[in-house]
Amino acid sequence: MPNIVPVSDLRNYNAVISQVSYGNPVYLTKNGRGDCALIDIKELDELRAIKSLFSELEKGEMSARKEGWISLEDAEKSLGL
Repeated sequence: MPNIVPVSDLRNYNAVISQVSYGNPVYLTKNGRGDCALIDIKELDELRAIKSLFSELEKGEMSARKEGWISLEDAEKSLGL
């Protein structure tokens, strides 16, 4: 079950932060609507790495669509495999 608390609960910061763990964010609400989330710093780092990876994959796909794809054999040769 997700941890959902009103942002006003941040007055008791330590109690709210203690609920945060890897894979278990705390969602903060303002006026009854979702406003933001507190997540474990390791999870944030992983999400940033995943975002970066997908960004690079998108660039590669766009380049391949524009300039053409290369064969598996050519890719392996360029990687020294």
